[in-house]
Amino acid sequence: MKDFKFLKFLDRFKALFEKLGVDYKAMRKILQIKLIMDGRRVPTVFSNSNKKEDEASSNKFFKSLGIYLLMGLILIPFVAMKTNYIYQMSFVFVIIMFFIMTSLISDFSSVLLDIKDKSIVGTKPVNLKTLRFAKTIHVSLYMFYITAALVGPALFVSLYRQGVTFFLLFLVLIILIDILIIVLTSLIYFLVLRFFDGEKLKDIINYIQIALTMVLAVGYQLLGRLFSIVDLQIQFQPKWWQYFIIPIWFSAPFQMLKKSEINGTFIIFTIMAILIPIIAMVIYIKTMPAFEKNLQKLNNNSENVKRKLKKQHHFLALLLCRNKEERVFFRFASDMMKNEREFKLKVYPSLGFSIIFPFIFIFQQIGFSSFRQVAEGRSYFYIYFCGMMLPTVMMMIKYSERYKGAWIYKTLPINSFVPVFKGAIKAYIAKLFLPLFLVDTIIFMFIFGLRILPDMVIVLLNTMIFNILCFAANKKTLPFSEAFGSTKENGMLNLLLALGLAVLAGVHFLCTNINYGVYIYIILAVIANLILWKYAFKISPDKINKN
Repeated sequence: MKDFKFLKFLDRFKALFEKLGVDYKAMRKILQIKLIMDGRRVPTVFSNSNKKEDEASSNKFFKSLGIYLLMGLILIPFVAMKTNYIYQMSFVFVIIMFFIMTSLISDFSSVLLDIKDKSIVGTKPVNLKTLRFAKTIHVSLYMFYITAALVGPALFVSLYRQGVTFFLLFLVLIILIDILIIVLTSLIYFLVLRFFDGEKLKDIINYIQIALTMVLAVGYQLLGRLFSIVDLQIQFQPKWWQYFIIPIWFSAPFQMLKKSEINGTFIIFTIMAILIPIIAMVIYIKTMPAFEKNLQKLNNNSENVKRKLKKQHHFLALLLCRNKEERVFFRFASDMMKNEREFKLKVYPSLGFSIIFPFIFIFQQIGFSSFRQVAEGRSYFYIYFCGMMLPTVMMMIKYSERYKGAWIYKTLPINSFVPVFKGAIKAYIAKLFLPLFLVDTIIFMFIFGLRILPDMVIVLLNTMIFNILCFAANKKTLPFSEAFGSTKENGMLNLLLALGLAVLAGVHFLCTNINYGVYIYIILAVIANLILWKYAFKISPDKINKN
């Protein structure tokens, strides 16, 4: 069995582990097996890579570190600057938190939430403390590798540009923020498991990804507004709500160190950056037994939730689908999109960006004009950015973890595949796109007033047209019938489709300058939708990729 350099390094601390009551020999063997198994797992950053290339890779995780290394290069300019340290280092820690927390959730949730150890290894003569240390070291090791790849270049640049003291402070704070990220993620899972069952937690993991994506996009906007520029000088204005923004805590010590700006606010931020990760770790250690007990809920699935979902699917199918066959595939596609973890990991972040994009542009505009001026204008056209991710999401419908089950299509007693495609597209619109669009619409109507309601109807109709155009332009593959990464996505096609949406938005904008133009466009858009939905799905069977 392969031995690892890390395990040889860990051997030096054997006596320390044994003093803590750990069976070191058993812990080492558990870690060795875990590391071997991890070499076979594909990280999320490589989930779209070619399968043959992946099979040739000896350790997919270490191969993925190159991606984090490239991402980490964006930190170098912020670390190298010598202007306003609380400003520049806030951006550094926002980026670090986002990438590490996203990686922890997408790639290592299975490690944090592992219940096999207790059910398999726990039945052997291995004490629980040994299992807990093995899990903690396992997660910490990969956090170290990811952090080293992401922050390593910036860390060495800081040594050259800012000096040894800055370097050591940066290193200590990176360790503390890693601890805080691990503990916060674990405590979120603990709270969810405390009140809900395992099925709800599986959903929340995906919701957290959307939230993180949105937090990153909004975070850059908020960070920029924490500071004001006076005579080309960046100034920090303390506010009470800044105590809830974690990156500010970790950036304050650098301002005191390099600019000698020592005040009560910066001192409190620094104390929070040091004490809160330590306190969080103590709480985590204390709650670990209860956390492991609640992990057993992962084996439980709520039947009531399933019954409610079936009722919802049935109602929507009756409302949106014209015939029995279409309803069957609507419910099938809804279930697949609901239950496929890999599908959600790839699609949900894109949906998160599609929600937040319109507001980013409005947020930028408010920086140059008043809220009232924006509300009286036509900035509501930014809602079209909500549809920019549709081509990518539409292409993902053909992929599945269970693609080998696509043989079922060949056994179905149907004369045409039209109900298959129509049911899947309607399920995607009803379950994924429409809820997000309605959220954006409600917020936009709160900002711009009820006057934009006809325009929002046009936007919806235009995005429906755009959905059909995306379907018509893409390769006709049966839903959920291909493995992830089995085909390469066409970036140029997505760009051309996005230009198509821009043309529809441009026509809509021109119609607002014509008397009753908006209402005429609504009628024309309804007619266009009826025609497209009737004829776009009439595809020759020989043009369908059935694998």
